[in-house]
Amino acid sequence: MGAQEKSQANSNSIQRVKVYRLNDDGKWDDQGTGHVTVDYMERSEELGLYVIDEEDNETLLLHRITPDDIYRKQEDTIISWRDPEFSTELALSFQETAGCSYIWEQICNVQRSLHFSTLNSEAFHSMNSELRELPAVELSTLPLILKTMSESGIADQMRLTDLILNDQDFFPKLMDVFRICEDLENIDGLHMIFKIVRGIIMLNSPQIFEKIFGDELIMDVIGSLEYDPDISHIQHHRNFFERSMSFSRRDPHVLSKIHQTYRVGYLKDVVLARILDEGTVANLNSIIHANNAVVVSLLKDDSTFHSGTVCKVGITCHVCRIKEKSGIFLARVL
Repeated sequence: MGAQEKSQANSNSIQRVKVYRLNDDGKWDDQGTGHVTVDYMERSEELGLYVIDEEDNETLLLHRITPDDIYRKQEDTIISWRDPEFSTELALSFQETAGCSYIWEQICNVQRSLHFSTLNSEAFHSMNSELRELPAVELSTLPLILKTMSESGIADQMRLTDLILNDQDFFPKLMDVFRICEDLENIDGLHMIFKIVRGIIMLNSPQIFEKIFGDELIMDVIGSLEYDPDISHIQHHRNFFERSMSFSRRDPHVLSKIHQTYRVGYLKDVVLARILDEGTVANLNSIIHANNAVVVSLLKDDSTFHSGTVCKVGITCHVCRIKEKSGIFLARVL
């Protein structure tokens, strides 16, 4: 399909965008304005993103959509990714929110189709069988664990999730290694654990969330996310919880749900806000909403609720902003 034909495509299937490319100085260069559509690439059965210049009908961008997890939807009007073929960061800034949502859905649909084809191919079965077990969780094996996670494709991620869930000692041992690295001030180890934990969260498994957000692990998990190698200083997330809010409650189940809701909301809206994709955010919101329903159900007939619940708030304004942003149950009952 030629450029002229693409520029005349149905207006319902194209959207007005600006194309940006990240230069060597870390700044976004404006590549021009045009209309984007998802269409078959020339002489190929593969689908790609086309952006045709609105003035001269030249091709501003041609990108083959891949099944890899490289695409990010930011706010409501930006889709960005790192193009593996050209090793460059690209972004589309949409004029309309609806246009961004439409193209995002098109990309997701193409990826789902590619994933389905992969899952049914012999190549998948061959690749999947190679990942038979996880490396032992030790300080010396952190590079191997990180390599295993970072090089896993979509199919291997499914196997990786199963292996993590079947190893009852994986998370306790990983958090033990985290505490050792923290005691030794082993920054390289802490950076690797951050990437491993972030990768585990990005697997977006509700069963994994159930494990790592439990009372026994969640504070260590949050602690491990203080050591982001992309941020020059340590993020003191645990200190924030210690000095911001505590609840005293007779019912330990209610207390556990309240604490988990607050911590998961903080993790979603503060700790990992810049990297989470929509699917992971949706699952984290599901945890929050489910906890809200449980707590409301348990407290609605509890006559001791007001007298039995004590909230100690520090850094009041910041806490309230986070609660308001997260939609957390605590903001409604205080």
